[in-house]
Amino acid sequence: MNAHTNRTRWAALAAAGALAAALTVGVGAPALAAAPAATPAAAVSANPSALPPLDPAAIRSALARRPAADVSAGFVRVTGSAGRFEGSSAEAGTAVDPHGRFRIGSISKVFTATVVLQLAAEGRIDLDGSVRQYLPDFPFPSVTVGQLLDHTSGLPGGDNRFWGDGTTGWFAEHRLDAPTPEKITATMAGQPLAFDPGTAQQYNGMNTFVAGLVVEKVTGHRYADELRDRIIRPLGLHDTSLPDAGDPQLRHPATRPYLTVPDAGGGSHRADVTEQSPWPWAEGGMISSAPDLDRFMTALFRGRLLPPAEQEKLFTVPDVPVAPGSSHCPDGTACMSMGLERLAAGGIVAWGKTGSRPGSTSGVFATRDLARTVVYSVDPTALDGTESPYALGLLTSSFGLGAKG
Repeated sequence: MNAHTNRTRWAALAAAGALAAALTVGVGAPALAAAPAATPAAAVSANPSALPPLDPAAIRSALARRPAADVSAGFVRVTGSAGRFEGSSAEAGTAVDPHGRFRIGSISKVFTATVVLQLAAEGRIDLDGSVRQYLPDFPFPSVTVGQLLDHTSGLPGGDNRFWGDGTTGWFAEHRLDAPTPEKITATMAGQPLAFDPGTAQQYNGMNTFVAGLVVEKVTGHRYADELRDRIIRPLGLHDTSLPDAGDPQLRHPATRPYLTVPDAGGGSHRADVTEQSPWPWAEGGMISSAPDLDRFMTALFRGRLLPPAEQEKLFTVPDVPVAPGSSHCPDGTACMSMGLERLAAGGIVAWGKTGSRPGSTSGVFATRDLARTVVYSVDPTALDGTESPYALGLLTSSFGLGAKG
């Protein structure tokens, strides 16, 4: 589940770490790195003069560099006061609907953090309070709710019983499996904390599973219902949902992703993974579209969803080191706030999140002033992160950082 122990990238519990780590190696562009920690939010708004003009030709070039052996399709949407662009690339015979739906994986964490922060603003959750006061059987009494959101809890990563051996063949066979959040979090039992809570940051999807359970305990409602009533319906996000674990359908998909599965006797075949269990739930089970993610981020950054005190927490990164062995934040200092990931290069600061499910890797990032918002999605055919340089190229070219092949 943590970036340094995740052996099954497809599980999406640390998928964002693969792209964040790639941001340090670059693809001929200035590397995006985690910006200095704990800078006041008022000081980190993107400087409009530092944002290069939108370069559609550079983005088209990045799209065209799609590695055919590793990525079957990709598209990007750029909006904001500094310009707009929409484009795609796909193998022959593959249809791409840039307004269609896709599985957003760990981008779901931003939605979950927003719900928790709303409940904190209402006085129903104490971010500095122990998780145990909401979940009495939670085994780690020193962990606070806020530490779940900014990944400073030190929670163990559980075990791999629900996500197999990390191969495409295993996932193709088990893609409809639907373990409950309670079963997933129970795999932490008997394991020690990775570090004292609040002393380091280690990206860990288990934090968000627990946060979702806190929401249900506090409200008495299903997490999916709170998400619908607090964010999806008020913003009119018609393509966004958190399906029940038993609903594997992806209606009106942007693409039909597939995985390449080796055959026992040699060769390989394609396994369509458009339909799969959304079991990552509050951590990574959501479905959305590029227009909906754009609308959500715009509303979030403009303060439509949170009052000022909670809004500030979205743009405040704790001043702690990255835990030893963690590869999520590329320069060794924390890069996660209570809900967002902070990236910076060339005077540009972008906030957002990456996500991944088998067959789909995506991201949404924006400057604080919304001069530029970028949503991308690519369809990898493997589970080893080979699509990360391509995704990075789409991101950097969209922000005008000059990615080259």
